[in-house]
Amino acid sequence: MYIQLKYVHIFVADYFNFKKTKPMKKLFITAFMAASMFSIAQTTWKIDGSHSKIGFDVTHLTVSEVEGRLKIYDGKIVSKSDKDFTDATIQFLGDVTSINTDDEKRDAHLKSADFFDTDKFPKMIFTSTSMKKGAGKTYTLVGDLTIKGITKKVTFEVVYNGTTEDPWKNTKAGFVLKGTIKRSDFGVGSSTPSVIVSDDVKIDIKVELLLQK
Repeated sequence: MYIQLKYVHIFVADYFNFKKTKPMKKLFITAFMAASMFSIAQTTWKIDGSHSKIGFDVTHLTVSEVEGRLKIYDGKIVSKSDKDFTDATIQFLGDVTSINTDDEKRDAHLKSADFFDTDKFPKMIFTSTSMKKGAGKTYTLVGDLTIKGITKKVTFEVVYNGTTEDPWKNTKAGFVLKGTIKRSDFGVGSSTPSVIVSDDVKIDIKVELLLQK
């Protein structure tokens, strides 16, 4: 940060002699100043896996709900500040081999070629394309979700729970994300009728972010 600010200071000083500066140098100075200021404005976060949950649930036999989660995942979020997440960029990588529904036999079936086929497609990827502010502490998140090599646009409704500092002076931010996707869009469980396992999969994510220093 000190180096970036030092360069900005130099370029601001140069600005007052701009008329004496050659055109190519002007272009270089302007571009580098913009890049430096942009870099300074970024706030980078990582998911705190100890205080987060990537969950989902489906309807079984049209009468009951079965929940599951991913146990292994990683994510990077870049925002304007530690309290403004408008236009934040999000990269998420989930390890589908870590899927857990508290039933080993069912988990093995989900990992098989009948559903996620994790031998061929062990990862799911989400890349945001839009994060827009709504009323109060809400946002609407849109992005591309890739499962089994198939990419679809998905939307999540987001509630920002706030930003705080833990006892060790780490900055944390909390969110709840909810949305619904169709497993058929991704070729998951194509031979399983929706009256057995619902086509709609509800996504329920509770995430705590850790500000990177």
